[in-house]
Amino acid sequence: MTLGLPRSASFSLFGLLVLSFLSLARAWSFDYADALSKSLLYFEAQRSGRLPYNQRVSWRHHSALTDGLEQGMDLVGGYYDAGDNVKFGLPMAFTVTMLAWGAVEYGEDLAAKGQLEHALAAIKWGTDYFLKAHARADELWAQVGDAHADHYCWQRPEDMTTSRRAYRLGPGKPGSDLAGETAAAMAAASLVFRRSRPAYSTLLVRRAEQLFRFADEQRGCYHVSIPAAAPFYPSTGYADELLWAAAWLYRAANSTVYLSYLLRHAVAFGATSWAVAEFSWDLKFAGVQVLASTMLREKTAAMEKDDAKVVSMMDSMAVHYLCACMGLNGAGKNVKRTRGGMMFVRPWNNMQYVASAAFLLAVYGDSLDRDGAELKCPHGTSSAAALLAEAKAAADYILGGNPKGMSYMVGFGPRYPVQVHHRAASIAAYRESKGFVGCTQGYDEWYGQARDNPNVLVGALVGGPDEEDEFHDERRNYKQGEPCTYNTAPLVGVFARLLRPARAGLTTV
Repeated sequence: MTLGLPRSASFSLFGLLVLSFLSLARAWSFDYADALSKSLLYFEAQRSGRLPYNQRVSWRHHSALTDGLEQGMDLVGGYYDAGDNVKFGLPMAFTVTMLAWGAVEYGEDLAAKGQLEHALAAIKWGTDYFLKAHARADELWAQVGDAHADHYCWQRPEDMTTSRRAYRLGPGKPGSDLAGETAAAMAAASLVFRRSRPAYSTLLVRRAEQLFRFADEQRGCYHVSIPAAAPFYPSTGYADELLWAAAWLYRAANSTVYLSYLLRHAVAFGATSWAVAEFSWDLKFAGVQVLASTMLREKTAAMEKDDAKVVSMMDSMAVHYLCACMGLNGAGKNVKRTRGGMMFVRPWNNMQYVASAAFLLAVYGDSLDRDGAELKCPHGTSSAAALLAEAKAAADYILGGNPKGMSYMVGFGPRYPVQVHHRAASIAAYRESKGFVGCTQGYDEWYGQARDNPNVLVGALVGGPDEEDEFHDERRNYKQGEPCTYNTAPLVGVFARLLRPARAGLTTV
């Protein structure tokens, strides 16, 4: 069982205390079925548009029903990304990709717990919107809402008075990162709907292929074409999204065209050489590497020598990421750890990296188990069970197995954040108080008051504690207290996997 610490760590008193705490952490047990159910409920609270008859989050109501009207488009629907009322395309697409990947890998586990229907609903709420946003071959509507105006206004989405300006990518305005991620989301989702909605699945694949061509033929970063997005979700580049989309399209369309693209561009685009220690809405290389290596490992024997070498190189980069998460890469090459054992990447919204790492650990661990293989790192070897134990430890920290004894998933357990930085959750529900709430009124009467939110944003994963395991539950503390859809999305798959009954040789709990 790995403890996620560099093997060179000296066993000082502090070190022994850390080891003792981490050992205790792995002994904690949480209700993953409850966590799974609540994580999917959260996406209903983030819905934009006309809510369906079976909406379970009753304190939300219809909102943004005229999105796209000024542009002659129907852009109603989709998700608000976090605690604001803007629809940002890049994090929304990554959210849907991760939800879909979780359903692809763990659909049977979701079904066994009666949650597959809710997972499919969460995915389709996003893909229905993407089909609207990509109604034309060379066009993608990238954002709805003026984020600057929105951030100066504290209103429920049902009351919005800020601009709902829509921003478009098209000829002369490229956005390969956003278009690539959206193509990946639709391709991954098509796999999920292949049996239950075959016509819808086919439509998603076709639109994904169309969007991928646009992304590849007109290359550029979306935030350059849309400067309004730059202060909020700037992209570090588009090479990873192009590879990410190609990998998912190969899996969805079963076309060697996309496999050839992936293998031909992997070296030049950095997937075989860029060793990264994070996986996020912006940086997909670790996801590309894990997806490619687990998907192609068994096929390398039939590949040309050069292609097989590319797959092997991507796998080595995936191994680097996973070893970094396990603390087995050596000094200076591992993901940092807090005293309580949390993986720590950066102060702002760190939990997104913890959740995404847990997902990749679980997926790669399952792949190792199928192959009867081990993870070979510079400073040790780990079994499939050890990778899953590390994913479990990350999930347990999130759910309350941490020094503060607090669940960072809202609504789970006896103690969780109650002043979440979220407009809709922090203002009296529209269904109960239909009186209009203005921008400054929202700040004066709700944002600035040190009291619990009137609505519990069940299933939301907040940004989480700092590198000292400290967390301050204050509405103003958006760095730690704002939840995001892409925080919770990877956890759906993780919780589903942890609920799988244990079998001999691979312990899950």
